[in-house]
Amino acid sequence: MAELDQLSINALRFLAVDAVEKANSGHPGAPLGDAPMAYLLFHKYMRHNPKHSKWSNRDRFVLSNGHASALLYGALHLSGYNLSIEDLKQFRQWGSKTPGHPERGDTDGVEVTTGPLGQGFAMGVGLALAEKHLSAVYNRPGFNIVDHYTYVICSDGDLMEGISHETASLAGTLGLGKMIYLYDDNLISLDGPTELSFTEDVQKRFEAYHWHVQYVADGNDLEAISKAIEAAKAVTDKPSLIAVRTIIGYGSPKAGSNKSHGEALGAEDTKKTKEALGWPGDKSFYVPEEAAKNWHQIIEKGAKYEAEWNALFAEYKKQYPELAAEFERTQAGKLKDGWEKSLPIFAADSKPVATRSAGNTIMNAYAKQVPELIGGAADLSASTKTLIKDAKNFHLDAVGQNIYFGVREFGMCAMVNGMAAHGGVIPYGSTFFVFSDYCKPALRMAALMHAHSIFVFTHDSIGLGEDGPTHQPIEHLMMLRAVPGLTDLRPADANETAAAWRLALERPTASFFALSRQDLPILDPAKHDIYDGVKHGAYIVEKGGDSPDLLIVGTGAELWPGINAANELKKEGINVRVVSMPSWKLFEEQSEEYKASIFPDHLPKLSIEAGATQGWWKYVGRHGDVIGLDRFGASAPGTRALEELGFSVANIVKRAKALIARTPKQESAMAGK
Repeated sequence: MAELDQLSINALRFLAVDAVEKANSGHPGAPLGDAPMAYLLFHKYMRHNPKHSKWSNRDRFVLSNGHASALLYGALHLSGYNLSIEDLKQFRQWGSKTPGHPERGDTDGVEVTTGPLGQGFAMGVGLALAEKHLSAVYNRPGFNIVDHYTYVICSDGDLMEGISHETASLAGTLGLGKMIYLYDDNLISLDGPTELSFTEDVQKRFEAYHWHVQYVADGNDLEAISKAIEAAKAVTDKPSLIAVRTIIGYGSPKAGSNKSHGEALGAEDTKKTKEALGWPGDKSFYVPEEAAKNWHQIIEKGAKYEAEWNALFAEYKKQYPELAAEFERTQAGKLKDGWEKSLPIFAADSKPVATRSAGNTIMNAYAKQVPELIGGAADLSASTKTLIKDAKNFHLDAVGQNIYFGVREFGMCAMVNGMAAHGGVIPYGSTFFVFSDYCKPALRMAALMHAHSIFVFTHDSIGLGEDGPTHQPIEHLMMLRAVPGLTDLRPADANETAAAWRLALERPTASFFALSRQDLPILDPAKHDIYDGVKHGAYIVEKGGDSPDLLIVGTGAELWPGINAANELKKEGINVRVVSMPSWKLFEEQSEEYKASIFPDHLPKLSIEAGATQGWWKYVGRHGDVIGLDRFGASAPGTRALEELGFSVANIVKRAKALIARTPKQESAMAGK
């Protein structure tokens, strides 16, 4: 190894060690072992511009073992990104740019938020998939304007996680040849040697996934790692895994031990580590001038890479002006002017339709105006109705917008997040709502990253019927409503579904749909501004006269028994206001005045939703009532299951009358005021 390379690698190692030491918190072991790989990637192989970290054709880097974040922060600082030494000194502190795990948006140069092991691995697959799709859509002979790699460093822990199996399998099936993963094969996990729990032949496993696999015996051998990366780049029809045997905590008294994994080395061992690697033991956050100059070559090279691309794109723009304009629009995350005019409108006298089926009609209407829409289902396309009819299959032609994810719910949703983080596409994934349990960590990550990811869940309640309680979601709506920043969309009919899809496309944040299997009547678009109502999260669909006696609020399919119950109550002289509430998240974004106009204090309130009751008391109040489910469902035809479990019109009428009867006089006295 050249002396300057060694100096530059050690500068990276000890920036990480010093950051962990100052915070007295973090993971020094992986940075000490992985620094040579990171140095080669950032300094030699990656085409990136530290002074323009969002350049569209940059190579992407993901540190899947995000606990080694001090390594990434050191590499970003040394490369010239907007991350100072002072930022490194604030590692893991309140409000810093250097949180405990990399977070997209907090730190310049961080592509995706990696925390729980395995998700970075999966999002890397999503990044590579987006690159392959966009290159097929936009590249023309002599104009490879989308042409970049996804590099990932991953760990034993990443490869133990089930999501790595899901997404590695699909990456091989899809032939994502511009993915290069460097596996930190250090034989150690937090509990001790990996032989305690992880004895599979990783290389054979990835060969079975149709990956190109190599092995490097020494993680400090830059020449061997370089040759492996070059060989990986030469294989264009397979993803690549390079297993690199490293030593965790390299150079420290705790080298090769799990003791160096998850805690600071301590002052004495830090000093010994620096002495062992020829580093000044009395200096912290020290970067020799020669090492700094060497790292900073990346700035000049990065500017050159982007300038060359800009010149290429300028010529491309002359020859393919429409394609270039479309590329610039989608890269900016802007929707086509007037796209919303493709919004389908369903007449009130239309035949009842399940919101999953309406969703298919709506998706296909939008897809003509939103060509950046791309996604698919976890082996349920025929049931979730999420195929784009005139689009190709991505597996057969990368131009295709239809992706067959296979039975890989968690992997699918994490890949969707990677695609969203890449930019230039609006990705979606779909499955049955009950399987959102399998997706949950990725849904949380989508919200945390503020990713424009769309998740389409169908068969949203016990109304799906015969498959029974294993397939009937009960607690899922409340679980996902509890995720900060995740927009819930449970429309009551086809027109609300159209409005919800429009909002999911307009809002550059994560959203999920909960759509029905059963057919539902159509709200009259002539009577209601349905888009505006859905945009506000809740709106009045039946006023109940000037002085209603009761308010019934329903979501999704349960709006309709609420409306029918209101009609029955009206026959008995009881006036009912009916509210549709397709989104708690959107409703909570409204003003207090708007909220009060929908849920006035004086009205007794009854909510209806075929799911967990927890949370509804916020809206109905302690004197209100909630018709829901705090038990699992049952196997029966959907209509029978709904009736037996309390969602019949007769039961709603009964509960409504009982609620009015017990409403405290001080509240009912305010009625109509």
